[in-house]
Amino acid sequence: MELDIENLTPQERYELIGKLIEEIKLRKYSFETGKAYISVAKEFLKSGKTPREFLLSHTTKSRSTMRSVYFALKFFYENILNEKFDEKLPLAKKSLKLPVILNREEINKMIEAISNIKHRLVLMFLYYSGLRLDEVRNLKWQDIDFNREITHIKTTKGEKERIVFLHPKLKEMLRIYGINNQGLVFKSQRGGKLSKRTIQKIVKSAAKKSGIKKKATPHTLRHSFATHLLEAGCDIRHIQKLLGHKNIQTTQIYTHIANKDIKNLANLL
Repeated sequence: MELDIENLTPQERYELIGKLIEEIKLRKYSFETGKAYISVAKEFLKSGKTPREFLLSHTTKSRSTMRSVYFALKFFYENILNEKFDEKLPLAKKSLKLPVILNREEINKMIEAISNIKHRLVLMFLYYSGLRLDEVRNLKWQDIDFNREITHIKTTKGEKERIVFLHPKLKEMLRIYGINNQGLVFKSQRGGKLSKRTIQKIVKSAAKKSGIKKKATPHTLRHSFATHLLEAGCDIRHIQKLLGHKNIQTTQIYTHIANKDIKNLANLL
């Protein structure tokens, strides 16, 4: 039986959203994914539109947003309403957008431009370990093994734990910073985790102080980490493991950016 959106009571809408939240929790989806699915479902239930009409109302948005809305609505229909989702919109494939990469000199300038040791160490973990923003926020002292020179990344995207090397420069800076036995490596002034906004500001400030015109974000340092390893001859499957990518296809984007083979081609002319 098809859902009669127009005649749903506020209580019925509330209950449906409650079921959606339960399903998201049971599947242990990320906070960002859950937030997006809930937002789309609420908007859809208030719209009074058919799924096709609702999707068409988003065609002016970006390709990425369109895909997100589509999959959120599909999940809602199939897992909350237990109804078949018949819409098969011809979703265009994502265009290949190459990430911004900083060269080694730019990375060094950024790190040296920051006098605050904690902020400098944040930059170094983003680059020398290739960590995601949230992975830096959740990093704990007990995750770092100084003797084996490795870092165990436990709070990861998709809950896929991984091991990364502890770069000598990181090891040295951690000793200057002051090593503890347990707890968060990076704490806010209130003793909790650093906010995402704080880390984004650290990167933006370092880039500005270094005179870098490229758009630099925390993820830019992770992209640079992977690209520099590939250019130095590291096997792409090792890079895949270091980044924690589930599929090698995700890692292969760096083959489009790495300068090693491109430079070699210039020698043919």
